[in-house]
Amino acid sequence: MATDIVSQLADSLAKAGVEEGELSYKGQGRKLDDSKSVEEIVKEIKDFEGLQALRLEGNTVGVEAAKAIAKALETKSQFKRCFWSDMFTGRLRSEIPPALNSLGDALMLAGAKLTVLDLSDNAFGPDGVKGIEQLLKSPACYTLQELRLNNCGMGIGGGKILATSLIECHKKSSGEGPPLSLKVFVAGRNRLENDGATALAQSFQLMGSLEEIHMPQNGINHPGVTALAKAVQHNPNLRTLNLNDNTFTEEGAIAMAKALKDLRSIQVINFGDCLVRPVGATAIAETVSEGLPILKELNLSFGEITEEAALAVAHAVTNKNQLEKLDLNGNYLGEDGCKALKDFMKGINMAELLASLSDDEGEPGDEDEDEDDDDDDDEEEEDVEEEEVEEEEEEEEDEEEEQDENTGSKFSTPPSAPRPPDVSSFLSFPSPDKLLKLGAKRATLIEQQVDVADARKTAEAFLKIASVYTEDNNEVKNAVLESVDALLKKAFSTNSFQGYNFVSSLLVLLGLIKSEDKVKPVLVVAGHLQALEHAVHQDYFPKESVAVLEAFMSRHNKSLESCGSSRHKLQFTLQRARTES
Repeated sequence: MATDIVSQLADSLAKAGVEEGELSYKGQGRKLDDSKSVEEIVKEIKDFEGLQALRLEGNTVGVEAAKAIAKALETKSQFKRCFWSDMFTGRLRSEIPPALNSLGDALMLAGAKLTVLDLSDNAFGPDGVKGIEQLLKSPACYTLQELRLNNCGMGIGGGKILATSLIECHKKSSGEGPPLSLKVFVAGRNRLENDGATALAQSFQLMGSLEEIHMPQNGINHPGVTALAKAVQHNPNLRTLNLNDNTFTEEGAIAMAKALKDLRSIQVINFGDCLVRPVGATAIAETVSEGLPILKELNLSFGEITEEAALAVAHAVTNKNQLEKLDLNGNYLGEDGCKALKDFMKGINMAELLASLSDDEGEPGDEDEDEDDDDDDDEEEEDVEEEEVEEEEEEEEDEEEEQDENTGSKFSTPPSAPRPPDVSSFLSFPSPDKLLKLGAKRATLIEQQVDVADARKTAEAFLKIASVYTEDNNEVKNAVLESVDALLKKAFSTNSFQGYNFVSSLLVLLGLIKSEDKVKPVLVVAGHLQALEHAVHQDYFPKESVAVLEAFMSRHNKSLESCGSSRHKLQFTLQRARTES
């Protein structure tokens, strides 16, 4: 009998999603538009004594629904953890700030002491940051330990607002007791670029309490990296530093190597796809050799590192007894260099710690190196041009925040004369604004620019266009779909175009199948799958390719994990298209 009672209680708790003061509606796909749609949730919140955490991930919450939930939270003084990622799918961007304001006001009124605030995967832009600005400055966040804003599209402006809020929170909390001591900061894929990263670096330096920093794929190059390097020196307990897929070059890598010398607690360093190059890798190797006693993981993959520099890194980890992984894949080692590296790691009994070298780019010749230098100069110039365009676009939006007398800190943006991007610039560094600025003839211009006879290039162009897709902005959404239609319609109507090769290339680039050509997959975003869902509906898309796509989309793959709802919608569309054909 007692066993039955325990079993029933366990089932009851599982159904309610409750564990250690937590109420969970995670991944239920509820469409919560108004107060009526959240009556059950509101009742359960009100009835939950000692509520500490609320999970709303994987649902979609409207303004009125948020207000109703907020009202129920106003009495929850023990509340600590907000797990609110991916909860505005399909909402207009204008709906998100008032929804966040309502929830934030409720937590402040309740006297909550937050430890976790997770709003990742909401794509709310700078306005979304404004929606949590007052919350971040309030006593409710004086105790904050984890701030997770991954994939929110904050941009430079949002990064500055966030930095100012954290600085003010630290200032206020210091005057009333223990200062804000944030331990985990996550803000990957936010287009922060140099100015956003530099602003946040100031807040990091002030707090000095960070243990984890995750800022991958933010378009940061060496000025922003250098600012972050200065900041990490003031965070002695830093354990994880993930800046994957930004652009260090030698200058940024050397600055970061110098900064790391002061740290003794670092366990994970991820500078993969950061273009650290041989000089930067050698500087990092010197730092590793001299310090970092508890290093567990070092990622310097896809950094244009040559054999000599890679071996220097390998020598540096010789006495790292806690090392679990060394990743030097995708560099310029060549066949002999790969063998030398493997032999060395085997000689020090660390062969099993070396990651695969299957994507090595081969040893570059002198001529190739010269070309690479020219390309890198061009790339940095384009980065600067892109920043100038972004700065001009954000200027009006940031002006109010920067002139606010109560900010406590101001961040200036250098004046610039932005140049309207052309198709080549858009395809090199895609952004919604660049696509819109191509004008009414954008579809034709893109169609003319891409060699549709080449299936691989067509697939690459498709994914670059699709990467800026958003449900929140109809103008951008329509521009993406119009451009995708023009590109694929022309491709599939070209006699020499091989549709099978296009689909194969698409699957390789999405990371769903491995290429013999060592092609590096893209980082899959929801827009890729949403644009593909649109394309398979169109008459130009070959029906024989639908079944192939469906087969691979139904398989478990880590590359698609961040696009749950978009993936499910695409699978449904593919299944329906197959049965209708």
